[in-house]
Amino acid sequence: MHAQRQALEYGVRVTGATVHFVDEGTDTGPIVLQAAVAVRGDDTEASLTARILAEEHRIYPEAIRLYAEGRIRLDGRRVHIRETA
Repeated sequence: MHAQRQALEYGVRVTGATVHFVDEGTDTGPIVLQAAVAVRGDDTEASLTARILAEEHRIYPEAIRLYAEGRIRLDGRRVHIRETA
């Protein structure tokens, strides 16, 4: 809960968004895509959340497209993405 607030409180420089397969845990499935978001000195919880959400809106459809195209292969916890021909 409140991941962006925690990122700001802990002084992290980079946070981001992750798309992963769902498993029995919380945010523990194999990672499909990630996007890094730099934490700025003037960030608030709201501004950081907005930038992370923009990345989520970019990578979620991309992950769905890759899956729908059959380009994702699971090997244990590793996700392999086949390049297009």
